[in-house]
Amino acid sequence: MASLPAMSVQLYSVREQLATDFSGTMARLAQIGLTRVEPFAMVEHAAELKIALADNGLSAPTTHQSLVEVDLDAVFETATDLGIATVIHPYTDAELWSSEDGVATLADALNTAAATAASHGLRVGYHNHDWEVRNTFDGQTALERFVGLLDPSVVLEIDCYWAAFGGQDVPALIGRLGGRVVALHLKDGPLNGVIAEQLPLGSGQLPAADIVAAATSVEVPVLEFDQYAGDIFEGVATGYAFATATLGAER
Repeated sequence: MASLPAMSVQLYSVREQLATDFSGTMARLAQIGLTRVEPFAMVEHAAELKIALADNGLSAPTTHQSLVEVDLDAVFETATDLGIATVIHPYTDAELWSSEDGVATLADALNTAAATAASHGLRVGYHNHDWEVRNTFDGQTALERFVGLLDPSVVLEIDCYWAAFGGQDVPALIGRLGGRVVALHLKDGPLNGVIAEQLPLGSGQLPAADIVAAATSVEVPVLEFDQYAGDIFEGVATGYAFATATLGAER
């Protein structure tokens, strides 16, 4: 059986529940068996996160937080206070990825962020959608061109669903990216980009076992839903059960 480190969950999956009951939502995730979470908009939610992480025995090894046109020192000071080691830039507009100049501009910004992160004892990463792999330059995906411009300390969180929707053989992509890939977003469903149709991990078309086998350097596998038509806690629990029972994720 393939094996994985302990699962995390991207808190964006339960954003609506957090907005009405932050502490109760975090408690319910812990009750499922999760010990790790991945915050979004970390700076905005820092005060609530600090309390809820401690109260529920949760850690946050990674977080999503913009690293462009922000006070980088403030971002990394917040991450340090929350015990977060890796700050991941979560999103850039698709238009940027349509030109080599745009890709180079973002690489420069993340390299600057990486240098500041290192001064705080932290590292930075990048999370993809579909356009980073759908766009190509001379037969190479824009994402891979981007990686070639990054400081070696910058890591990747591959969103496997979006990479598949972008037309990639995801295990092969992860194999090419090698040790850069330290985190995965694992969500499922028909790989058609319709987020309302997303399903718990193991219930759709994502080749999860092959992805896990290819991701030999992964440190943080992350369950996520961009949207879910059912009860979100049941969806997370189903995905967690599949990850632990079938993919060999640590409990």
